[in-house]
Amino acid sequence: MKKILLSIAGALVLCGCAQTPPAAEVTSGRQPAAAVPADYLDYRGRDDVLSGGVKLLPVETPRGTFRVWTKRVGNNPRLKVLLLHGGPGATHEYFEACDSYFPAAGIEYYYYDQLGSYYSDQPEAPELWELPRFVDEVEQVRRALGLDQENFYLLGHSWGGLLAIEYALAYPQHLKGLVISNMMASIPAYNDYAERVLKPALDPAVLAEIERLEAAGDTANPRYMDLLMEHHYVHHVLRLPAGEWPDPVNRAFKHLNPAIYVPMQGPSELGASGKLADWDRFADLARIPVPTLVIGARYDTMDPAHMKRMAEALPRGRYLDCPEGSHMALYDDQQTYFDGLIRFLHDVDAGRF
Repeated sequence: MKKILLSIAGALVLCGCAQTPPAAEVTSGRQPAAAVPADYLDYRGRDDVLSGGVKLLPVETPRGTFRVWTKRVGNNPRLKVLLLHGGPGATHEYFEACDSYFPAAGIEYYYYDQLGSYYSDQPEAPELWELPRFVDEVEQVRRALGLDQENFYLLGHSWGGLLAIEYALAYPQHLKGLVISNMMASIPAYNDYAERVLKPALDPAVLAEIERLEAAGDTANPRYMDLLMEHHYVHHVLRLPAGEWPDPVNRAFKHLNPAIYVPMQGPSELGASGKLADWDRFADLARIPVPTLVIGARYDTMDPAHMKRMAEALPRGRYLDCPEGSHMALYDDQQTYFDGLIRFLHDVDAGRF
């Protein structure tokens, strides 16, 4: 199933790159090389050497204890990034593009499949698919990995960005930096954008057929996904021909868990419903005190103007615009995405932001 992220438009299913400190927009150049710690690949004394960095961490829930999958790459005591994938119910796999950039920049990073996702336990427990429980899960993972306010950066993409916002509001004292990638701070605002911008961009006959399938509850029909792929996904989710989508992205879509995705996001791929339909934290962004990078893209399923306003609303916000990118800008505007992201992480680490 080629659904991803908070569908958050078609899939939240989440010139050079412009990066804005709170007030002004400036053009970003190439990210200068940073010194890689001498012991970046020295894992002696670590308890995950035998498994190549993989740990299955216990997570306590109202339904008992389950295990979630994590994998560490690198070794930098000052700069550790925990990656929150989209969905809900997708996987860490599409973050594998980080392997091409983070090691050379000396960034230690952690892949992580949230509970219910493909590499972690997948309990049949619908009552666990609630936002507060996911926030508590992230906090348990943070503690188990030994991340703290001296080194802990949280990066959330799409649904992961929503989850990262909630975590930052609940536990700001544990964060050194935050990245909200391709995610708006309001589902009602996203739905409005889908109605005003995304749907009108479709051929009227195609939109009518998509809406007929949705009204009939027939979104599992292969025709539904065929229409979305041809007329929406390749324009707003990942701007490459479907046959050229990178393997990590295809694996993440293949492994998406609809038992989580549909109740929380809703069945439609042109708007969000379900449990998250009323979620809105824009007014609360002012309560996030840590340095925060908001990443948006011109062709995103998310409204780039809204995401720029998010950066302006944050006390220590910066906006990174990917003018050639879509919801998966880490692939279709990859160089600008990672240049700006790495610059932000190094700036915070060096006390420049």
